[in-house]
Order: sequence, then C-alpha cells, then structure tokens
Amino acid sequence: MACAMIPLDEQQVTEATGPLGKERTLPALHPDRKEERCFVPYKPPPEDSSPAQVEEYLEHGKFITEDLDWLLALRHDKFWCQVVFDESLQKCLDSYLRHSPRGLDPSSLPSSPAVADMQRCIHRAVFMTFLRMATHKESKESFITPTVFGEIIYNNFLFDIPKILDLCVLFGKGNSQLLHKMIENIFTQQPCYYGDLDEAVLSVLQVLDTILAKCGLQCEGATAIEPLKLSEPGRPTAMTMSQQDLVDLVLYLCDTCTTIQAFLDIFPAACSTFHCHSFLNRLASFYEVAVPDIEKAVRKRNFDDKSLQEDLWRRVCHARRRMVEMAHLMLQHTCLQPILEGMFVYAILVAVCLRFLLDYDEQFPIADDISLLQQAFPLLYPSSTCLPILYETTHRQYTVASVLCRCCYNSVSVSDMCYVIQGAACTISAGELESLLTHIRDLLPDLGEGFLLACLHQYNYSSELVINYILEDRLHPDLDKLDRAMPRPVKEELPPVLSTRSNVFDDDEFDVFNRDQVDMTRVWKGRRKGESVRDLLNDKQHIAEQKERYLTYETVVDEVIVTPSESGAIYNLNDYDDEYDDTYDINQVGANDLDGDSNLLNRRPFTVPQVLRQGGRPQMQEENVEEEEDEKEGAVKRDQFVQDPALLRERAEARRATMQHRKGERDVVGKPKGQGQSTETLLDRRKKEAHKSRGANHNRRAMSDRKRNKGMIPS
Repeated sequence: MACAMIPLDEQQVTEATGPLGKERTLPALHPDRKEERCFVPYKPPPEDSSPAQVEEYLEHGKFITEDLDWLLALRHDKFWCQVVFDESLQKCLDSYLRHSPRGLDPSSLPSSPAVADMQRCIHRAVFMTFLRMATHKESKESFITPTVFGEIIYNNFLFDIPKILDLCVLFGKGNSQLLHKMIENIFTQQPCYYGDLDEAVLSVLQVLDTILAKCGLQCEGATAIEPLKLSEPGRPTAMTMSQQDLVDLVLYLCDTCTTIQAFLDIFPAACSTFHCHSFLNRLASFYEVAVPDIEKAVRKRNFDDKSLQEDLWRRVCHARRRMVEMAHLMLQHTCLQPILEGMFVYAILVAVCLRFLLDYDEQFPIADDISLLQQAFPLLYPSSTCLPILYETTHRQYTVASVLCRCCYNSVSVSDMCYVIQGAACTISAGELESLLTHIRDLLPDLGEGFLLACLHQYNYSSELVINYILEDRLHPDLDKLDRAMPRPVKEELPPVLSTRSNVFDDDEFDVFNRDQVDMTRVWKGRRKGESVRDLLNDKQHIAEQKERYLTYETVVDEVIVTPSESGAIYNLNDYDDEYDDTYDINQVGANDLDGDSNLLNRRPFTVPQVLRQGGRPQMQEENVEEEEDEKEGAVKRDQFVQDPALLRERAEARRATMQHRKGERDVVGKPKGQGQSTETLLDRRKKEAHKSRGANHNRRAMSDRKRNKGMIPS
C-alpha cells in the first residue's frame, strides 16, 4: 500500500503477482501497474441525421465516456500510471483535441438532441481528464513533487504548446478560470514551456508570412518573397488562386486567429513573449495589407455555392475581430496594466495602419483607456500617456502618435516620469501650416515663426501640444536651446535655369537668351522661299570673302637687302630658334645627285591661286600644258548616245583578244558550253594549267618592284 505524506514519485508499492501470488515491490509509477484497457479514438458528430450514423456515433461516444469515467475514478497512483504509460489514452485525447468541432464549424450544431447530449458528455469527460492531469496535488496524501511533476508532463508529452492552444479554444468558454489555473500551474512547474512558446510565436509569424505569400503580398518585417524565375507563371493572388485554395486560406486564417486570441485571453502572461517578437506590429501590418485583399476576393469572386461564400465571409469577419482583440489584450497587459501597477513598461510602437486603428477604436475605444489613466493619475496629461494617441486631421483620418521609451513610474512624484513621444510621419500642405502658425501666434504673439515651426515639427504639427508645452515650460531640451524670437528662415531663391545652363550654341547669332535682336532673314521653316538651286550655285559671294585672305599671300620676296643702318630685329634675324635642327647644315644635300641643280636649289616659281586670277586658263608649266594639249588632240570624241549592247560586246571581245595577243596569252575561254572546243583552246588551257604558278601571288616581289619603279610606291 502507498505510504501517507510521501510524494507519488518516491512511493514504493508491494503487490502480489503471478498465479502463486508472489509479492514484489515496485515504484508507484511503473508500467506493470497499468491496467490493460483500450481507449478508442474520437470521431466528430455526423453532419447529416441518418439513423445509422447517429446510432454509430452514440455507441462510439458511449465507449469513450465510460472509459474516461473509469479513468477519473481511479486512485491517484493508478490514474498516473494509466496516464503516463497508456498510449491508447493519449491517442484518444489527442483525437478529441484535433477533431472536435469549433464554434464556426457546421458540426458544432448537432442534428439531434441525443447527439448534442453525447457531445456534451464527451466534452466534459475530456476536460476533467486534462484538468486532473494538470494538477500535481490532489490532497495532502495524494501529490507529486512539483519538479518531478514538471518533468513527467514535459518528457512524456502529456502537454505541449499545440495541446494547450487547443484546450483554450475548446474549453475556454465558461471554464476560463479553471483553464487559467491549469495552464499557469503547467508553466510554473515546468519553465521549459516558455521556451517552446517562444518558438511557437515564430511559427505563428511564419503562418502570417505564408498567408501573405499565398496572396502575393508582403508587409513590413515579413520574410522577403523570392523572385520568380523566368519560366515560372505569375505569382497567384486572392483573386486568381483556385477556389479551394481560397477556402483553405480563409479556414487557416480563422483557425489561427481564434486559437491565439483564446490563448492570450486565458493566459495573459504569454503576451510578453509575443511582444518580444514585435507581434503587435506584425499583426497590424498584416491586418492592413492582407485583410482587404481577402475580403475583396470573398465578396467579388463567383461561387457556385452561395452558402459557402456566406460561410467564408463570416469566418473572415470573425478573424478580423479576433485580431483586434489580440491587439487589445497585448496593449492591456504589456502597457496599461504595468503603468497602473507602477512597473516597468516597454516601448510599443504600432505602425501607422489606418484600417487597423479605425477597427480597433471602433471595438475598443481608446478614449476609455486614456480616461482610465487620467483617473488613476490626475497629473498625467493625455499628451504623455503610454498609449497610441489618435489625432483627427482635416480629412477625418487618424495617425498614431505612439509610444514611449522605457521608463519607470515612482509613486513619490509623477513629474519624474520621462515620457518621450515620437510622432508618426505627417505631411501637411502650406495652407494648413500657415493656419497652425496663425492659431498659435494669436495666443502667443511674442514668439517667432521660426521657433514655432521647430516646435510644430517636434510635436507632429499638433498646435494643442505646442501651446500646452510652451505654457507649462515643458518643451523638449532641443527646443529650449533655440531663440524664441527666431524668425522664419528665408528660403534661398534658386538661380534661374537660363543663367546656369551650358550649351554648345551659347552666344551664337541665334542665341535668343543672350541676344535682344536676331537676324530673322536667316531663319526660315522648311525650304527657303524665292531661292532656286541655280541662284544658289551662281552666288559667288564666298569667293569675294576669301579674296582678301589670299591677298596677303600675293607678294613674295625671295631676298631682302638689309642696310647697315637697319636693325636685324625688324626681320627677326636675331631670334634664336632652339628647335632648329642644324645637323645637316654643312652637308650639300643633293649635290651628288644626277639631277641638275636647277631643280634642287631653286625655289618653286610662285603661282597665283586660281580664285584670285582675273580669268582665263590657269598658268602652268609649259611641259604640262603641252602634254595636256596632246592628250586632248589624241582623245577620241565620245558619243554619249547609248549604243547596241551586242556591238559593245564584240568590241570588248576584240580588245581582249588584242591584249592577249600583245601579252602572249592564249585563248582559254573558248566557245560557249555545249558547242565544242577547238584544239588550240584545249592546248592553251593545258599550258595555262601547267604554268599558272608563274603568276598570281607567286611573283609579288617582282610586281612590287615594278610599282616602285613607276613611282606608285614611295621609296
């Protein structure tokens, strides 16, 4: 028998075993002390009310309730032996947590009273079993050492984070206090569950990222979406995904939000773990980005079954409410409650998400929270509360002023609290800014506009806050350093674009930006009127313009006689040219050449440019003129009339034959194909084939010498 006042994990039990009744001593928690009993898994209620299915469900449910009632009636030691070592019991309990209908499931409304009664009996038996499993001390005689209890439930997976979440969803309604004590005892006796909860929060954030990825969306802080490959189709959205994928996505979202909200409501201590991962910011961003897209898809897509569309819409609305409630729970337990209890508070920065804030304020008015703080701390102004403060703009939209840095409240003096408000990004028009300045200067006319602009920028362009802080002399330290009579800074005028431009056509005759008058006679559109091609060619004005330039070259003096009375500097005779090369000055260049000295030492006779001559034929050397005249006399006058092509071919053939005869070449072309070739043509072809290496590229050196001798290549 078990000894009194000794924990179960230290008890020893003596029992008779075997056919002879031999006694043996075993630990109170031992596998041999487990009773042989098979617990059947749970099946959900039937969706239709057919008699056969109803009868099967009732019979199946009766087995479960009888087995669980038998388990709950066992002594403390026998109960824990059955719980720890009976795998069929754990499968039965897990099946109920997994398949039991939730609040929005159609099977949550049983088709008959008998099914409803049986479901309630199973529900109660499962809850009582988990409640007893989470209790380490039932009485003074029946208890387990707390540390050992924590190891038993953790190492044997009697409880884990998914099971705890399902327990909150299924049994939270009406049993919140018992569930809170049960979960609190589990986390107290086994702190390792906090580490598991930390990993579970990361999994929940991954769920949100997965939903965003399925919709082709991305919000701030979410995991970046991998870029699509060129061969992959476009990323699906809530409007383009299949209907079944949309249904699964909505069910996934609704179940996740319902489960997390129920858990935070039952066990608020978990809010700090969620807060460490910036869950509130991620939730608000997800709400702002994903919820409108999913709502639009559910409303505007065509569903064959309208009841399915209504069910999806109901689940989306339910998920929206649960997300807002999650945000409210986190704000209450990580912000408001610590302030009211005089504890440390942490920075909570809610992103500027208009839709989320409006829905939050509609369900949980923020004015009530501010009023609560004012009642608790009369000296605490709304401008320094640790809450997201909503400011109404001219367009009746809201932005977050949001929250403070880490601070500590002492009951001695509220004024010692250091609250820092960081304004959200706010943009206002020039007219609104002038209106704010006028409003403040009506009350405080001695302040400069520059100082007021700095105050407005510091306090998110809220004139009420600026006036309040100025009157109470509680401005930011950076503002206290400024001169309160500081005028508005003068905007530097930018230089005009035309004065700073740079262009290749600057200061030309058509630069209208720098010239007041432009010769419009030189500007026309399209072809110039009144001007023909003949007139353009006959215009010799450019020749007269160039004549003056060439007149300077008309007088050429070969020798200048310098008298003794004249200075050589006049003719630049005394200038020393350092670049002059006098290497060959002593050599008589060309003295030994065969050519006469008249062609080498004399200067070339001066020739007047053709454009400066008075008319007539250009003056050239006599020998060139004679050669030109001979060529003109020997030239055959060309007949520009187009002759007969056949006659031209005959003449070309005759010229070719003549050239071949002169060069000693032979006829290798012969007659056209098909008419036969003469013996002479065949012999010529054979000789050409035998001696073809004599020409072509095989005598390039000889041909090069020939060209050089004729003066075609400079030596």
